[in-house]
Amino acid sequence: MAGQTKADRMRSGKGFIAALDQSGGSTPKALKLYGIAEGAWSNDEEMYGLIHQMRSRIATAPGFTGDRVIGAILFEKTMDSEIAGKPAAAYLWEERGVVPFLKIDKGLEEVKDGVKLMKPMPGLGALLDRASKLGVFGTKERSVIDAANAAGIKAVVAQQFDVARQVLAHGMMPIIEPEVTISIADKAEAEDLLLAAILAELDKLPAGTEVMLKLTLPTKANLYKPLVDHPKVMRVVALSGGYTRDEANKVLARNTGVIASFSRALTEGLSAQQSDAEFNKTIDATIQSIYDASVAG
Repeated sequence: MAGQTKADRMRSGKGFIAALDQSGGSTPKALKLYGIAEGAWSNDEEMYGLIHQMRSRIATAPGFTGDRVIGAILFEKTMDSEIAGKPAAAYLWEERGVVPFLKIDKGLEEVKDGVKLMKPMPGLGALLDRASKLGVFGTKERSVIDAANAAGIKAVVAQQFDVARQVLAHGMMPIIEPEVTISIADKAEAEDLLLAAILAELDKLPAGTEVMLKLTLPTKANLYKPLVDHPKVMRVVALSGGYTRDEANKVLARNTGVIASFSRALTEGLSAQQSDAEFNKTIDATIQSIYDASVAG
């Protein structure tokens, strides 16, 4: 790893991306799963302080290193905080060999044409400048697809690539995340439409430009292999999307060249009540299982 750039590490590193980017809406649920009940904080600042403690505990665990975890996606408040006395992004890269990313979307619009587009992102340019100065390599922005609606899916992908172009203009790597909800009846059809829409947008990017993609594990194994092999795609990563970790790992292992970027499946089994030894042992076993599934293909 010595001497590798962040781009080298992301392009060819073996392992997966940890998603440590629970936002305001999903933080109470994440804390509850971690064993901290909703009454344990009296305001948002205290709530964010508790989730930062959880993220710091994960990031400083002995097993959380670039040998198996090649990247980590941060929430804006995490990026602005310190881990072990160092700015979070600098700690991840300099102490752990883990490439830092930033979640930049501001949540989702109401459903239209079977999809949820991203809300406007005022101040995006300033945020990207700040993140870049802090050593953040790239970004992640999420939309949601709830139906195999061609117009809706096309709109989601067009918006994602529009934001991606803004990120690229700031010298950063965008992770495009049009999540397909795992419980919908027409999931496979939605994924076929999504693949076609992404390929069409990739064709419009200038030669030499690269993006990353974060996609729901597909119903049909290796559906996204054309994206894995695409010259304009640095990496394809998969979200766990509500599957248990065991289920997500099994499906992931069937998709050649796709690596994990799990959030809830990463923190499954962790608890604020665990001793450090117990916590470190649990996260180490989790990291190994997700790593094994990520390199299986």
